[in-house]
Amino acid sequence: MGVFPDFEGLEGIGELREVIGALLTFVLIVAVLTLIVCAITWPIASANGHHGAATKARIGAWTALGAAVLAGGGVAWMNWLLDLGQQL
Repeated sequence: MGVFPDFEGLEGIGELREVIGALLTFVLIVAVLTLIVCAITWPIASANGHHGAATKARIGAWTALGAAVLAGGGVAWMNWLLDLGQQL
C-alpha cells in the first residue's frame, strides 16, 4: 500500500516551500549570529563582574543554540518521518 501525502495537490506549494526554506535560512543565520554575540559577551561580562549581563548572555546563548538545533533538526526530522511513512 503506497500512502504518501500529495504535495502537488495544493496550488502554490512550490512558493510555500521557497518561503519556508528562506525562513529556515533566516532563522539559522540569526541564531548563529546571536550565539556568537552571546558567547563573546558571557565571559567578558563575567570577568568584569557584571553578573546580570553574564546571566542574560548565558540565557541568550542557550536559547540561540536551542533555536539553531530545532531549526536545523526540524528538516531532518520531517524527512525522516516522510521516509518512515513510505515504508509503512
